[in-house]
Amino acid sequence: MKTNVGIYDQAVRTLLAIAVVMLYYFSLVDGTIAQVLLILAAVLVLSSLFGFCPLYKLFHINTAERHSST
Repeated sequence: MKTNVGIYDQAVRTLLAIAVVMLYYFSLVDGTIAQVLLILAAVLVLSSLFGFCPLYKLFHINTAERHSST
């Protein structure tokens, strides 16, 4: 698995996941929508931790920085 998620993208994903968890924690969302959002938050955190997003791979998107050897 090649990294295709950049550092800023990882930060945004993590912040979005935290926001979703906070919405759930403070009971601003509940029911089925809350479960879907929590699953989405888990996916965002996992893709942030591993630096790989399957959808980015599918659409040939790469936000990871490339280091040049010069």
